Amino acid sequence: MTASSLCRKTAAKSAKSRIAAVGAIAVAGTLLLSGCGDQTKDKGSDSVSNAPLADKLPKDIRDKGVIKVGSDIAYPPVEFKDKSGNTVGIDPDLGEALGKQLGVDFEFENGTFDTLLGGLRSKRYQIAMSAMTDTKNRQEGVDEDTGKKVGTGVDFVDYFTAGVSIYTKKGDDQGIKTWSDLCGKKIVVQRGTVSHDLAKAESKKCGGGKKIAIEQFDNDQQAQTRLRSGGADAGSSDFPVAAYAVKTSGGGKDFQLVGEQVQAAPYGIAISKKNPELRDAIKAALDAIIKNGEYEKIIKKWGVEAGAVKEATVNGGK
Repeated sequence: MTASSLCRKTAAKSAKSRIAAVGAIAVAGTLLLSGCGDQTKDKGSDSVSNAPLADKLPKDIRDKGVIKVGSDIAYPPVEFKDKSGNTVGIDPDLGEALGKQLGVDFEFENGTFDTLLGGLRSKRYQIAMSAMTDTKNRQEGVDEDTGKKVGTGVDFVDYFTAGVSIYTKKGDDQGIKTWSDLCGKKIVVQRGTVSHDLAKAESKKCGGGKKIAIEQFDNDQQAQTRLRSGGADAGSSDFPVAAYAVKTSGGGKDFQLVGEQVQAAPYGIAISKKNPELRDAIKAALDAIIKNGEYEKIIKKWGVEAGAVKEATVNGGK
């Protein structure tokens, strides 16, 4: 979920699905963010005056020069901390490029994935950008499990497409090729993600009393640690994340992908429905960086070209 002109604090759901080239993803982990400068109102005003789309922002954000971004910064290669503690990844790089168009800094703040929309509703953040899958339930504020209304919902500006993958310990796939093969086995997932929702849905389909045992964690790295130690049979996450783990964990000796990715869907930047002006500004900025080539450069840098979009879309999730 981060890059150079973005200012973030040093803290570390989604459906996270992504379509990426496995080999290319691995080179991304060493990329760093450069430091942020002074974030005073005067600095923000100077940046805004030179930005092509600054006039589309709400006045209070223009004056502050900052958009606060809620993000689970533990989901490489989308957003994570490098060895120096800098926030790096696809989302931060995109945030930096969007910020140049709008004349503001995207300030990433760490939070667990399943709390990000609550932080958006409470106005802790102006947006949430965290490999979050755009779904109708999230748009409408409906709980995935109960089907009940739990909030006002959010708008999404969709910026990427990804799917969900299963991975196991290397050389020990236990015959797992599809989600139905997980019946009677144990899977580890990050809480509140599409992988978590899919595991629960698939478990209900299992016959003969052989449900899927699901162990959920605050972040994907904790789930990987559990699988690595032999505490589960498989793990699941968005494809780019699973592919990155397979390529980098233990020098590529810990995990392997099994089967095909499923449920490809858009990642969206979440924005309060009460702030359509900000939504439209971010959509315009995304369209601008797609048109000027900055978007393509970032997507290629992280090796995820297969998930690129050709234009910004609002609430394209189903």
